[in-house]
Amino acid sequence: MEPVEQYIAQFPDEVQGILRQVRAAILAEAPGAEERVRYGMPAVMLGGRYALHYAAWKKHVGIYPVATAPEPLESELAPFRAAKDSINFPYSTPIPYDLVGRIAAFVRERAAS
Repeated sequence: MEPVEQYIAQFPDEVQGILRQVRAAILAEAPGAEERVRYGMPAVMLGGRYALHYAAWKKHVGIYPVATAPEPLESELAPFRAAKDSINFPYSTPIPYDLVGRIAAFVRERAAS
C-alpha cells in the first residue's frame, strides 16, 4: 500500500471517504502532481515543491497552507479559516468538495507564477 493510502487507511470508514474525496478534488485540479507524506500528512507537490497538505483531525479535515486568495474565493474560504494559512472543514457539516478543488486550482496557479 502506498504511503498516502496508508495514511487514509488508519481512520474510520467515514473519515476515509472524506479524505479520498478531498484527495480526488485536489488531484483533479493539479494534473501531474506528485503525492507524498510530509509532516505525517498527505502532501501534493507541484513543480518539485510542496504545494498543499491535508489531514484528518478529530473534528475536521484541514488543508494547509492556503494563502489569502483573491475575491470571490477568499469570501468563500472565510467561514473555514482557522488561521492565516489554514482551512478547516468540520465533519459536522457537508464538506464542500467543489471548494476544495478551487483551493487546489488557486494553489496550482500561484505555484505556476
